[in-house]
Amino acid sequence: MSEAFIQLKGIAKSYGKNEVLKGVDMTVNQGDIYGLIGKNGSGKTTLFKVILGLSPYQAGEMSLFGAANEAQNRANRKRIGFFIGANFFGYLSGRENLDYYRRVKGIRDKSEIDRVLGIVGLDEKQAKSPAARYSLGQKQRLGIANALLGKPELLIFDEPTNGLDPQGIHDIRTLIQKINAEEGTTIIVSSHILSELEHTAHRFGIVHDGVIKREITREEMNRRNKTVRIDIADSNSDKAKAVLEQNGIEVYNIARKDSSLEEFYFELVGGEENV
Repeated sequence: MSEAFIQLKGIAKSYGKNEVLKGVDMTVNQGDIYGLIGKNGSGKTTLFKVILGLSPYQAGEMSLFGAANEAQNRANRKRIGFFIGANFFGYLSGRENLDYYRRVKGIRDKSEIDRVLGIVGLDEKQAKSPAARYSLGQKQRLGIANALLGKPELLIFDEPTNGLDPQGIHDIRTLIQKINAEEGTTIIVSSHILSELEHTAHRFGIVHDGVIKREITREEMNRRNKTVRIDIADSNSDKAKAVLEQNGIEVYNIARKDSSLEEFYFELVGGEENV
């Protein structure tokens, strides 16, 4: 069984009287691409900030990389890279921004910059351009590059495809899968675009109204409620219908169909109006 990199039990977080997290249970295993799914305002970003120690929680238990207490959690956060919004200096180049964050993170090896630029696919011309001139897709890549500095064991990406066009979404999805496969990095990625995470993640957490209602693997999704559809050619439809009806089977139309992530989400949270 894979090691649990993140284990949350009953995590609660409020801002004044506003309960944002209402007892979150969550397990992220080593090697996962874990998709955190929920509508805007469901608590995804707050949950990330709690994990990263950027926002305190009021109740519950959290263990990062098997930590037994909060002091160990603080030490283990050095093993996490994250991208929660693009925070770059527009007048600095992409390379200069990465060098700034390299020094902030205490990383002495300057070759780290070339390594992460290579992983995310920003060439030297792009790396030397001011960040203010970057397209949204390039900014997302630079943010992922920053998260990769220092070779973290776990990455957290908050809505990395938000606002991108279909090609940009495909590129970021491919990049996330590449980092997971080639670098062996465990990744948590959030989105409210269900169909996108369905093609990216291995496991899913459905967050709604401040709780994770269900965690499910892609394999479990594919085993749920399979139906079969068979399309019969016009020339054979009468014969096929007669044979099946003789056995008590009424024929309409048949095809193999897996329960989709979108269908599962709406089944849990109660309708499309919740997106």
